[in-house]
Amino acid sequence: MTLNLRDAATLCIALSICALLVVPGNFPGLTGDARLTLAVFALATCAWIGTSIDDTYIALGAGLALTATGVISSETLFSTLGDETVWLLICAFVLAAAVARSGLAGRAAAFLVSGARGVRQLTHLTTAALVVTAFAVPATSGRAALALPVFLALAKVLADRRRLVVMLALLFPTVILLSAVATLIGAGAHLITVSVLWEATGERIGFTQWLLLGLPLAVVSSHLAAEAVLLTTTRRADRVGPVRITLDDLQEHSEQPVTGPWEPAETRCALLLATVVALWCSEPLHQVPPAVVALIGAVVAASPALGTVRLKDALGTVPWSLLLFMAATMAMGVALAESGAAKWLVGGMPLNVPPWLFLAVVIAVSTAAHLILQSRSARSSVLVPLVVAAAVGAGVNPVAAALASTAAAGFCHTLPASAKPVTLFAQIPGVPTYTPRDLLRLSAVLAPLTAAVVLLCALTLWPLLGVPVR
Repeated sequence: MTLNLRDAATLCIALSICALLVVPGNFPGLTGDARLTLAVFALATCAWIGTSIDDTYIALGAGLALTATGVISSETLFSTLGDETVWLLICAFVLAAAVARSGLAGRAAAFLVSGARGVRQLTHLTTAALVVTAFAVPATSGRAALALPVFLALAKVLADRRRLVVMLALLFPTVILLSAVATLIGAGAHLITVSVLWEATGERIGFTQWLLLGLPLAVVSSHLAAEAVLLTTTRRADRVGPVRITLDDLQEHSEQPVTGPWEPAETRCALLLATVVALWCSEPLHQVPPAVVALIGAVVAASPALGTVRLKDALGTVPWSLLLFMAATMAMGVALAESGAAKWLVGGMPLNVPPWLFLAVVIAVSTAAHLILQSRSARSSVLVPLVVAAAVGAGVNPVAAALASTAAAGFCHTLPASAKPVTLFAQIPGVPTYTPRDLLRLSAVLAPLTAAVVLLCALTLWPLLGVPVR
C-alpha cells in the first residue's frame, strides 16, 4: 500500500511528536505511562485527522497499544464494551428498528407537516417533528436514514417550488445534528462524555439529567437554526406563497400507510415507545437504570407475540463499528486521566481566567473542531478529557465544561463531508439539494449563533438546573 502526500505528512508529524516524547530529558514531570499515553494519543489523533484509515480501526489499535504497554489493564479495555451506556445504545437501536418497521414514524411526521399552511409554519413543524425523533432513534445517522423517506415525499409534493425543496434538504440534517443533544442516546459522543466524566470526576450523568439539560438547548437551537436555513436559502417571494400538503399527497409518495386506521403493530409500538420514554424520564422515582429499561423494551419489541421486528433483523441495524469505537475511545480517556497525561497537557495553559471566558474558549474550539476531526465521537474522545482536566485547573465545574464542549461539537455543517447526515442529504439522485456554497453561507450564520446559545445555557440555564459554572 502506497502513502499519499497527506498520509505521509500526517505520519511525519505523529512520529516527530513520539520522538520528542521518547527523549527522557524532554517534558520534565511526565511519567513513563503518561509519555506512552501521549504518544499513542498523538498517533491516533493524527491518523483520525490526516488519513483515510477507518476510525474504529485506529481506536482499537490505540486501545490495544495502551493495554500491551501496561498503561491500562486488559480488564479496563474490555470492560468498556460492557458499560451500561453501550447496552443502552444497543437496545435503543433495536427499539428504533421496531419503530421503523411499524411505519409509526412516517405517520407521525406526516400528521405534523400536513397541518402547515405557510412556508415558515412548514419549516417549524418539520423542525418539531425532527426534534421528537431524538427520543425514538439513537445516533444522528440513524435518524437521517429514518427521515429521508419523509423528505423525499415532501420533495415530490413541492417539486414545482425548487427553493423550498433545497431549503428542506438543508433543514433536515441541520436539525437532526443540533437536536441530538436533547437525549443521552442522541449521539455516541454523549456516551463518551458521560464515561470520561465518570472516570475523571466520579460523577455520572443519567438519562433524566441529560434530558433536563439538553432538551431546552436542543429545542431553542433547532428552531433558531430553522430560521437561519429559511433565510439563507429562500427569497421573500418563496416564503410568501401558501403551502398546502395533505395526507393524501404524502401517501401518494410513501410506501407505508400515513392515513387511515392504525395497524395493531403501530399501536403496540407506540405504546411501547411511550412507556420506555416515560420510564427513562422518571428514573429518579423508580431507580431502574435506563439500560435495563431499554433492554426490557428491546425484548418486548422483538418478541414473537408483541413485537414488530425479529431480533436478528433488529440487531443487524446496530452500528457495531460505532460501539467498538466508543469502547476503545473510552479506554483512551481512562488512560489520559489515570496516567496524568491530560493534566500535564493543560498544565501550561493560562487557566487563571473568568469562568465565562474559559467556557467561551471551550465552546469556540469545540465548534470549530469538525473542520479537523470529522467524526463527532472522535472529537469528544480527544477534547473532553482535556476539557475536564483544564476545567479542574481553572476552577470551573468539569460537568458544565464537558457538556458545553459536547453540545458545541454538535455543529458540523460547514462541508458536505463534515457529518454523515449532511453527506446523505447532499447526494440524493433526482432531487434538487444544497451545494457547498449553501453550506458555507449557512455556517457563517449558524456557527456563532449556536455557540452563543450553548454559552448562554451554560451560564444561565444549567446553573438553575443543578449544574453550576463553578
